Amino acid sequence: MAAHYIDIKSADGSGSFRGYLALPAAGTGPGLVLAQEIFGVNKTMRDVADYYAEEGYVVLVPDIFWRQKPDVELGYTEADWQAAFGYFQGFDEAKGMEDIQTAISTLRARPEVNGKVGVLGFCLGGKLAYLAACRTDADVSVGYYGVGIDAALEEADKVKSPLVLHIAELDKFCPPEARDKILQTLKGRPNITTYVYGGQDHAFARLGGEHYHRPSALMAHERTIAALKGAIGPHYDLSALWDKHCEYEFGTRNVDDTMSTMVAEPYVNHIPTMTGGVGYKNLHAFYTNHFVNSNPPDTALVPISRTVGATQVVDEMLFSFTHTTEIPWMLPGVAPTGKRVEVPLLAVINFRGDKLYHEHIYWDQASVLVQVGLLDPKLLPVVGVEASRKLLDETLPSNTLLTG
Repeated sequence: MAAHYIDIKSADGSGSFRGYLALPAAGTGPGLVLAQEIFGVNKTMRDVADYYAEEGYVVLVPDIFWRQKPDVELGYTEADWQAAFGYFQGFDEAKGMEDIQTAISTLRARPEVNGKVGVLGFCLGGKLAYLAACRTDADVSVGYYGVGIDAALEEADKVKSPLVLHIAELDKFCPPEARDKILQTLKGRPNITTYVYGGQDHAFARLGGEHYHRPSALMAHERTIAALKGAIGPHYDLSALWDKHCEYEFGTRNVDDTMSTMVAEPYVNHIPTMTGGVGYKNLHAFYTNHFVNSNPPDTALVPISRTVGATQVVDEMLFSFTHTTEIPWMLPGVAPTGKRVEVPLLAVINFRGDKLYHEHIYWDQASVLVQVGLLDPKLLPVVGVEASRKLLDETLPSNTLLTG
């Protein structure tokens, strides 16, 4: 991805300000204005811009504090917090929104932007994203834990394009009475969706921050991408991309081709055995030494169902093989038994843009161990191939393990 700063002329003719521009690998895509936190266009904001560029967007982070001081870039020390609050208190919101509109217009005019333009904001930027839905021609807006939205709810009737707000339940900058006012005022309005993240505090999506909560951040990101893709794209055939990846894994068995379908630093986690790899180097070694060339010749994947979302594919499959070779990723250290194995398998495949980011693979390891003769089903409440057969025929007996 390419990234650099550009100069933006203010709409009121009072000067110009910088913006950090991050481009997707394809070089073009829908536009996305990223409205900063109160710490300026710092590394956190640039990393978020790069992250969304990897998702396929042309991202512009305008310097909205330029009217007070150009190029503010703060960290998160106590002194930085004090300085940030100073800029926040001195921020001219009306002029700031003019600058957000200017950033939107700037993106629309750029040759790299091949479609519509949205706004995404965090903290102060979260409120600006809300106001962008009210005051600008943004095609979609998403705000994370916006500060002060409750004071601008009279503008909600102006929202015409999709708006998503992520709200932290325990946000000290948005106390319960403010949160409830936001939720009640916006409830049931067309194009407006609100999500509350239970038990989470302000900045739960800031990677490395004091209140960072990975599960909530991942859920919020999936919802954000769904909103952005639904309104402005980009649109990828995730199902076809996953099929091609599987073809390289199990058909042609080519490690380099398999890795070419993935992001620069992907990961794979086979949940039952904790096998896989994190990062290109480790995953390439895992695929080479323990996976792609380690599956028996008769390995087969029979699809049962597939769910395609905005950011991921969930595949329900029947995985079968004859245990004629060691399978390090599923049966590490177990010599070939010659036994036939059929097991339901679930794959959750996450994408960034048009590349696989990670795979979470689940199966019933107890069923596998029963079928290769390493676990006695008479001693434990487990089953063998029966689980696969009932997956294919739901009329087979249920509750066979129940004793009463």
